Parts: sequence; structure tokens; C-alpha cells
Amino acid sequence: MEIVIPVYNEERALPGCLRTLHAHLRERMPFPWRITVADNASVDRTLEVARELAAELPGTDVVHLDRKGRGLALRTVWGASEADIVVYMDVDLSTRLDALLPLIAPLASGHSDLAIGSRLAPGSRTVRGPRRELISRCYNAIIRLTHGARFSDAQCGFKAARTDALGPLLERTRDDAWFFDTELLLLAEHNGLRIHEVPVDWVEDVDTRVDVVSTATDDLRGLWRVARMKASGAARASLPTRPAPAAEHPDAVLAPARARSRITWEVGCFAAIGVLSTVGQALLYWLLRAWWPPVLANLVSLIVLTVLNTEANRRLTFRWSGTGVGRAHLGAGALFLIGYVVTSAAVLLFRQVQPEASAGAETLVLTASSVLVTAVRFMVLRLAVFRRSTP
Repeated sequence: MEIVIPVYNEERALPGCLRTLHAHLRERMPFPWRITVADNASVDRTLEVARELAAELPGTDVVHLDRKGRGLALRTVWGASEADIVVYMDVDLSTRLDALLPLIAPLASGHSDLAIGSRLAPGSRTVRGPRRELISRCYNAIIRLTHGARFSDAQCGFKAARTDALGPLLERTRDDAWFFDTELLLLAEHNGLRIHEVPVDWVEDVDTRVDVVSTATDDLRGLWRVARMKASGAARASLPTRPAPAAEHPDAVLAPARARSRITWEVGCFAAIGVLSTVGQALLYWLLRAWWPPVLANLVSLIVLTVLNTEANRRLTFRWSGTGVGRAHLGAGALFLIGYVVTSAAVLLFRQVQPEASAGAETLVLTASSVLVTAVRFMVLRLAVFRRSTP
């Protein structure tokens, strides 16, 4: 494995980092290893110090880049690495090194493709100020909300990857700075790679080179850019296909194939989401009818629940589909118009037949028409909107 330490103006921190890491690897690491310091165009003595330490510590190399950027450094060194596993960690060693072997073990066994240290996973322990804690949690919440990400901590400086899975992803990454971590993880998850999380002990080092405001702005731009890549199909990479799950025991008794088919999951999951959406729309309609006329109350309730319903189905019901966010919501938008016309017509027709009916009766009619629309919607989503990827 090759461990990369990206540095920029770190002449003070680098000696302690390399000597501590080198001793840990020499005493406790069972795999062959190499350390590479990636100097990001430092303007102090970092490069000179790195070369002195490389001469002192066997198995240590130095790479110099003329441009600044952590993402650029990692893409350059990782992309040229001949190791089976590549790792990176921050020069401040905020993450305790006893998490290094658990980080790379699932990669060495072939179980996972990427591994990340997480300060937010159950079992992790962190020592950091409330400002940085709040920023970190808010940022990761935004990632989960906008991209449906399942990993908990995008920017902990403690990650590893198998090079055979990493290469195609590096060709898709564009960020040269701090968003590189998030971009790589989003692309990995989008392409179906398995990401292993390791809870870590993490202690904040306040001597940082990060500009929080500009980094946050760049991160938000990056999230929007990756969302566009997913929608256009540009985020898809050519990766080795992981074998389908199979029973390990030779005499395992398995359910019939038809009971384990996708359609069973799709119908069941879609029905559950549909029930919750229908109840939610009915409740929201009932609340809005206190202020608004039937058509407007139905419009707003249908818009809100359609967006939530589409996201739930994209992330759960048709989660193996290759359909991006844009296509999913455009298709759902067309179905929304049909649903709105049908349900509104049903309510207005009921009002003509029963002009003295209560809002509760209207809600029942709306619910019945919504059930019909939901059934039609499932068929259209399954057959036309969500493309099915190869099993």
C-alpha cells in the first residue's frame, strides 16, 4: 500500500508526522508499505524538509507539484501509484493511527472498494470545537439531503481505496481542492462501489490551512456540479462488476427465485411509499383547506408530496436504476400534471354533485382518486422513467 501525505507549508508539522507514521508502520503494519509526501507548491521549507526526512526514513518518497490543491495532489499520486491499495491522511495526524489497519483490512480482503474514517459514525470519538462540529454535521446533512448519500463523514482526512476500482473514478473527478473527497465518494456510491466506514478517534489540530468560508462555498458548487453529472450520465464509470450475492453454505435452503425478484421489492416498497404519500397528501390537503379553495389546496399538497414521493422511490424502490435526479423528477413532473388533473376533476365533480359536502368528504374522494393515480404512476415510472441497470 502507498500512503500519501498532501502538504502545503507544513515545515513545522511534517517531521513529527512522518516519524510517528513511519514508526507505526514499521512496528504494526503486516502489509508492504510506502509513504509519499505530496508537496502542493509550498512556499516555505516544506519541500526541503520532506527530502531530508525521505533520506532519513526508508520507504519514504517525495513528489513536488507546481500547483496548489489537495485534490490535485491525491489525483496525481494515486493515479500513478503501482500499489494495490492507496491511502491518504492529513499531516496533523488528527485521526489516531490505530484505525489504519481496520481501514485497509476490508480492501485487502476484497470485501470493499473504498474505506473512510468517520468522525460521525457510531463508536467514533472526537475532540473539536462546537463551530467545527456544527459545520461538519450541517455539511454532511446537506450531502445526504441533496444526493441521498449513505456515508456519514465526507471530509475526514483518512481514506483508502483499491487502485483497480479507483482509476476509473479519478478520470471522472474534477475538483483540485477540498471538495475532492466528497466528489470521489459521491461518484463511488453512484457507480455502486462498496464503501466501508471505520469509526475513529479524532482530535482537532487548530493549526489548519483551511479557509472555512471559501471551502464551504466551493463545496456547495461542487455538490451542484456532481448532481448535473449524475443527471447527464457523465458520472458513470467503467468498473469491474461485483459478483451477485450467493449463499456460502453448500446446503443452504433458498427461497424460490420469483420470491426474491426485483418486482416483489418494487411493488412492496412503492406501495408502502404510496400509502404514506397518500396519507400525507390527505393530511396536508385537510390542513390547507382551512385557508384555501379546493383546487389550490390540492395543487400545493400534490406538489409537496410528489417531490417527496419521487425522491423516496428513486432512492429505495428503484435504487438499482441508472436514472439520475433530473430525469426522475422530470418524469414525475409529467405524471404530476396528469395526477393533478385527475384528482382535481374528481374533487370538483364531487362538489357539483354534493355542494354541501364537508372537507372530510372531499378528502375521501381525493384519497380514492389518488390511489388510482398512484397505480398508473407505478407502471409509468417502472417502464418509462427508471431505466434498469444490468443485474
